[in-house]
Amino acid sequence: MNLSDILAPIAADMRRVDDTIRQRLHSEVALINDIGAHIVAAGGKRLRPALVLLSARALGCSGDEPILHAATIEFIHTATLLHDDVVDESGLRRGSKTANAVWGNAGAVLAGDFVYSRSFQMMVDSGRMQVMRVMSDTTNAVAEGEVLQLLNAGDPGIDEARYLKVIELKTARLFEGGCRLGAIAAEQSQAVQDQIAAYGHHLGIAFQIVDDLLDYLANPEISGKAIGGDLSEGKPTLPLIQAMKSAPAADAVIIADAIAHGRADQIDKVLKIVESTDAIPYTRALAEQHSLSAIQSLRDLPDSSYKTALEQLARFNLTRAA
Repeated sequence: MNLSDILAPIAADMRRVDDTIRQRLHSEVALINDIGAHIVAAGGKRLRPALVLLSARALGCSGDEPILHAATIEFIHTATLLHDDVVDESGLRRGSKTANAVWGNAGAVLAGDFVYSRSFQMMVDSGRMQVMRVMSDTTNAVAEGEVLQLLNAGDPGIDEARYLKVIELKTARLFEGGCRLGAIAAEQSQAVQDQIAAYGHHLGIAFQIVDDLLDYLANPEISGKAIGGDLSEGKPTLPLIQAMKSAPAADAVIIADAIAHGRADQIDKVLKIVESTDAIPYTRALAEQHSLSAIQSLRDLPDSSYKTALEQLARFNLTRAA
């Protein structure tokens, strides 16, 4: 089953989210419109807005409020990508030129600021203080995660706990926030909000772990990213952390040096070392563990096509190629 099949129950809602994104990206400033059109054309999985919609519908919300929340969370995600690509000096995302590669760093950063501020205007439009609280806390956590990742770059001494702290903040918290917004729109109790948020939290961690694994396993023509991109940026992700822990000392030194100096030219040698250890199965097993925890978090939800989609999404993440 592919992603579009899984998200079929909310296909109409997702089209309305895309329409809302286009409308809300509009500005009287031509450069913002150009970058906005570029962002929309680049597409993406739209997982975060999908989580808002699936959570809301699974919890009985039939109104329009989740559409606005879904677009809002996609704006926050988009703003982080615009800024991340500048920080990482990325030239490609999903096989297309990044905004900073086309319009320069200044244009990309300022457009990211516009998208961030527009998302907060949309939160105000919701008229719910709880939504503003959840998303302001979430956005702050994402920013902390990005700074922590920057501090970790080039440091081969990062351990698994510090790695997990980064992905909890920069990825899991946004997934968690999206699910919580769905529960808020459905007028659910704090207990139910926490339950669905736990699903998002575990799925977000599993998603990022798989992403980091794909950096060493994926087909670049399918994934849209070069093998070893994280290594070139000096990011000590779990496959490398575990490989250094398991490999002979001489091989661990090679990986540590590659992380410290962003040696993308050593990718073939590093890959061989990673493959010779338990790093790949270990990383995959941790993703599976969090995916199972995500599914278990849904156990008290009533059966529906939306709950089924949430369960399928957790399983699909483990087998995706991009």
